[in-house]
Amino acid sequence: MTETPQLDERQLLAGFLDGSFPGDRFHHEQHVHVAFLFVRRHGMPQAIEAFSTALKAFAVAKGMPKLYHETITRAYLLLIAERLAKAPVDGWDAFALANADLLKWKPSVLDRYYAPETLWSDFARTTFVRPDRFICRQ
Repeated sequence: MTETPQLDERQLLAGFLDGSFPGDRFHHEQHVHVAFLFVRRHGMPQAIEAFSTALKAFAVAKGMPKLYHETITRAYLLLIAERLAKAPVDGWDAFALANADLLKWKPSVLDRYYAPETLWSDFARTTFVRPDRFICRQ
């Protein structure tokens, strides 16, 4: 197994914002990393608008505007913000280590909160849908 070289956060964010970051290297973990940076920089709820706008622009720059998913985007931002509020960390590495479940795409942390037919509906793609699975926390 080869490790992916660590990307400088400034390069990641700049490439995301100007659309120059290679789409074939912008996977789930990079999405979560950039969302984390937006939550840290803007706070909530401002991060929702700022990140959503930037992510839509990135998708357009990559020729894939239909890939944007409103519910997934907002749900991850809310989870990141909640976890940062409960357990503040100094940076991405500490956050990623403490929240490894957010970095897995399949299975996704959202599987705990959404039925597949809800999350993957056309409605959820364009409109934020609240979780429809009951979560019992101990």
